[in-house]
Amino acid sequence: MLQRPGQDEYASFYTGYIQVVPEGDYVSILDEQEKALVAMFSSLQEEQALSGYAPGKWSLKEVLGHITDTERIMSYRLLRIARGDQTDLPGFDQDVFIAHSNFDGVALKDLIQDFQAVRQATRALLPTIADEAWTRFGTANTFRISARAIAFVIAGHAQHHLNVAEQKYL
Repeated sequence: MLQRPGQDEYASFYTGYIQVVPEGDYVSILDEQEKALVAMFSSLQEEQALSGYAPGKWSLKEVLGHITDTERIMSYRLLRIARGDQTDLPGFDQDVFIAHSNFDGVALKDLIQDFQAVRQATRALLPTIADEAWTRFGTANTFRISARAIAFVIAGHAQHHLNVAEQKYL
C-alpha cells in the first residue's frame, strides 16, 4: 500500500489536495474516485455541463477537462521523478490551458472517456514504479517533490474538483 507522503515531501500549496485523499489502498481510492466522477458527469445534460457556477467560472466541461489535463501532467511528472530524472520539470498555467482548449465544443461523453483513458494510464503506470522509487525526489516547477506526493496530488486534485462540482455546481 502506498503510504501518505510526509509534509516535507511537497510544497505547502499541495497540502489541501493531499489532505482530501482518504485513508486506504491507493489504487482502490483511484478506482472509486473514477466511478464517482464518471457517475456525476454522466448524469448531466450537455447544456448543464456548459454552465459555470458564477460569471467567469469554468463550465463543468472545462472542469472535467482540467482534471484530465492535470492528471496527464502529474502522471508524466510521476514517471520522470520515479525513474530518477533530476531535470526541473516545467510548471503549467491552468488558465492558459483552459483558454486554449475546446472542452465546451466536445461531447460530454467524449470528455468522460478521455478522463477514463488518462486514469487507466495512471493506474497502469503504478506497478512499474519500484518500491524504493516512491520516496525518490525530483523538482517540478522549481519545487522539490517526492514521487508518492505526486501520486497523492493526482488523487487529491481530482477529489478537490469533484467536491467543488458537487458543492457549487450541482
